[in-house]
Amino acid sequence: MKTIFHEAESRGHANHGWLDSFHTFSFANYMNEERMSFGVLRVLNDDTVQPGMGFGTHPHRDMEIISIPLEGDLEHKDSTGTVGVIKKGEIQVMSAGTGVMHSEYNHNKDKLVKFLQIWLFPRALNLEPRGEQMSIVEHSVKNDFQQIVSPDKNDKGLWINQDAWFSLADFDKGFSKAYKIKKDGNGVYVFVIKGAAKIGDHQLNQRDGLGIWDTDSFNIEATEDSEILLMDIPMELPSFLKN
Repeated sequence: MKTIFHEAESRGHANHGWLDSFHTFSFANYMNEERMSFGVLRVLNDDTVQPGMGFGTHPHRDMEIISIPLEGDLEHKDSTGTVGVIKKGEIQVMSAGTGVMHSEYNHNKDKLVKFLQIWLFPRALNLEPRGEQMSIVEHSVKNDFQQIVSPDKNDKGLWINQDAWFSLADFDKGFSKAYKIKKDGNGVYVFVIKGAAKIGDHQLNQRDGLGIWDTDSFNIEATEDSEILLMDIPMELPSFLKN
């Protein structure tokens, strides 16, 4: 089993006043040649947006974008006609494909919104843009892995254009469980949203990340009551990035 550890304090950081953002991987003005991606996971931003503020309309293409609010309500609008508010306990995916314009704002005028913004390279270029959201909390499970993203429209969670599976783990202190990687050639990026956990010799605290590959499975033990995101993703980049 191979691993790479990213301590929370080692992330890139940008505070724009209206936006306070931590970048696990290179993004905008944060450039680290050793932090360009983990497999097809290109962006993992931990964003806090001030009341009533947000990202104005801007373009994306050829990227699978997942938004997971951790606190507050995120207002979303895009050129596919999708308009809505994503709340804590929900998740949204947006396939940028051939191109979309979208905006994201803090829906509330009196409290912060905090959310994870995650980008994956898609399996192919020029796919049809689409968006979808769903409740996570309605299907939440305790002390197990709750699948929230997959490549299969008929499987649990939302689907994306990549051989990737996301799961949430809501573990009590002292609980441990083995995670089996979904597909040969995939690795898993583990991100501790809240609490602390141990994987092998690695102790992970809040907002720490650990990439794991070259193994079929691994054990994760909560050393505190914890919420943990596991992103099971291809380690090999799509062919269009190799040309």
